[in-house]
Amino acid sequence: MAWIFLIKRDIFRYLYIVIGQYPITVKLTTKRVREVVGILDEIIEDYIEQTPKKKRDWRTYEQQLAHRIKTAIRDLEPLIIEAISNIEIVKGESRGRKQKLTLKQKVEMLLIKHLIENSNREMANMLAIFSLLSDIDVSYKYVERLYSDQGVHLALINLHILIMKKKGIHNPDCTGDGTGYSLTISKHYASVAQKLKDKSNKKSGKKSKKGSDKKMKFTFCFRLMDLESHMYVGFGSSLRSEKEAYVKAMSMAKMIGMDSIRLDRYYSAQKNVKFIEDEFGREVKIYLIPKKNATVKGPWKWKDMLEYLVTDPMSYLHEYYRRNQSESAFSEDKRRFGWVIPQRRPDRVETHNMCTSLWHNMLWMGNQ
Repeated sequence: MAWIFLIKRDIFRYLYIVIGQYPITVKLTTKRVREVVGILDEIIEDYIEQTPKKKRDWRTYEQQLAHRIKTAIRDLEPLIIEAISNIEIVKGESRGRKQKLTLKQKVEMLLIKHLIENSNREMANMLAIFSLLSDIDVSYKYVERLYSDQGVHLALINLHILIMKKKGIHNPDCTGDGTGYSLTISKHYASVAQKLKDKSNKKSGKKSKKGSDKKMKFTFCFRLMDLESHMYVGFGSSLRSEKEAYVKAMSMAKMIGMDSIRLDRYYSAQKNVKFIEDEFGREVKIYLIPKKNATVKGPWKWKDMLEYLVTDPMSYLHEYYRRNQSESAFSEDKRRFGWVIPQRRPDRVETHNMCTSLWHNMLWMGNQ
């Protein structure tokens, strides 16, 4: 019986590749969906073979990167001035020390501090930026408190909105993914996360205090990226869970809108499709890889997604795997800004992640 099943399964795989080239109308059933999902790994192998990787022209890449860095440095001050122009800080208490820095200087100092990682190539392109910090003398504690300054936080949010408007981003095709940052240099997120994942696969059913302590040494970050401009349209962070960071990022992206979204299997559930539909409307296109126990029950958006996957898997995978740009962006950010966040308070961790996302967007504003 096993031998007959394998033959039928192989024939079924072949039929679906042909159907993918010539889409036809088929009746969507839970059985049909699970059959396709069951052989999806094989279809993905065929897709990868038919989709060769593009080689990077390193000379062109270096020239474009230098241009993007110089454009970001040139536009930084004008953008900050415009971002803080409609912020008015009213103090309810007249007592206390007079502020040493203006809001503009605070935002400039925080963003410049975040950017500098002493890369020779980047330093050569941004020497002029230090002129923004002339005649400023403050302690390291003052700089630390900038991460929890409410005026600075408002200015950073305005700066994000302003960049989106300048770039003309509206209802983009998006990809979203989550990652983690270490809060201590002694632990690396990727290695510890893999150990925790391996431990959970043993299905012990018990959570040790040791394991929970390890988890608290990291912060979760979720970012939604526009596939065309490579900019983040929404981002969020959380010390508790990636799902909480995801909800924050989706809430931020709501003002920009969304035409389509691609997410990993962690979000492959009917309730998440309903959540996206409620946030961005019924017209948004959703690309997910269903789990093996998927059913056709759920909202119509979920059924439409499954029907596309079943009738035209190759085309569906072409759209879905555009989400690989998220991983490339995370790699770029961590190489430039590091994988460790030297903050502990939740509000300061959030500000640190916001600065990373803003610099990512600033450095893509000059993309040609």
